[in-house]
Amino acid sequence: MSNETISNQHAMRFNEFCLVGSVMLLSLFPLFKFVSKDLVNAVLTCYFFVLGIVALSATMLPALKRFFPKDWNENQITWQAPIFHSLLVEFTKSQLVAAIPGLLFCVWYALRKHWLANNILGIVFCIQGIEMLSLGSFKTSAILLAGLFFYDILWVFFTPVMVSVAKSFDAPIKIDATRPFSMLGIFVALVLRFGVPRGKENRHFRSAFLGYTGGIILTNFGMHWLQAAPPALLYIVAIVLTYVGMQILLDGEVNSAITKRSETVGSMEFSSEMIILSFE
Repeated sequence: MSNETISNQHAMRFNEFCLVGSVMLLSLFPLFKFVSKDLVNAVLTCYFFVLGIVALSATMLPALKRFFPKDWNENQITWQAPIFHSLLVEFTKSQLVAAIPGLLFCVWYALRKHWLANNILGIVFCIQGIEMLSLGSFKTSAILLAGLFFYDILWVFFTPVMVSVAKSFDAPIKIDATRPFSMLGIFVALVLRFGVPRGKENRHFRSAFLGYTGGIILTNFGMHWLQAAPPALLYIVAIVLTYVGMQILLDGEVNSAITKRSETVGSMEFSSEMIILSFE
């Protein structure tokens, strides 16, 4: 999957997407009220069934590639839809083989809806999102997170829509028994990319990770203390940006963080090895 860097302009458009998301949220609210939840969730299950196969195979493929012949990894196979001839799908034999365990796993998810299957699919979607998207700069991330910050507060604090839809929505968009992962993961990846070429990946990344963890803990505390569903981004965004901002301020890299774009860093392949090294 290709890596795409989000620019300031795209971030502003993403905030427009928050408006579109609000319209979709308002559409789902009466849909769950007046249409059978089982029917709506059945359609969503079919959608995430296909999406899950693609995401799982893409996540497993890097580990499986080494066991396949070189031509399996490089030679593309083109499939054309029999009715819609304009629909072309390209894949390799390695991707096809990697899709088999993904197919079996998604069949288990669709039939059982086990919380473990839900969590694994949610994590896989997060991994693919972080791998495919890269925030171009801290300025871009500020625009992006500001939109998500107010979006979450609006729909959780001032309307019953978000909570009602979330309770009715049966799909792997959240991690059961914990707080949901969010776009903050992409920001944490940006912090890691920012620190690696400066030899300060441990401090920057650990500050972001510590802030993220603290935000999740505070969210859960607020949820149980207030006995209500709190907007997670209210706490997580504020704490993560504060922790990272303080670390950058202490390192004297404020100007670099504001003006420096991360094209060179963003072009680096983000992998789990980078995270492991950051904790060493």
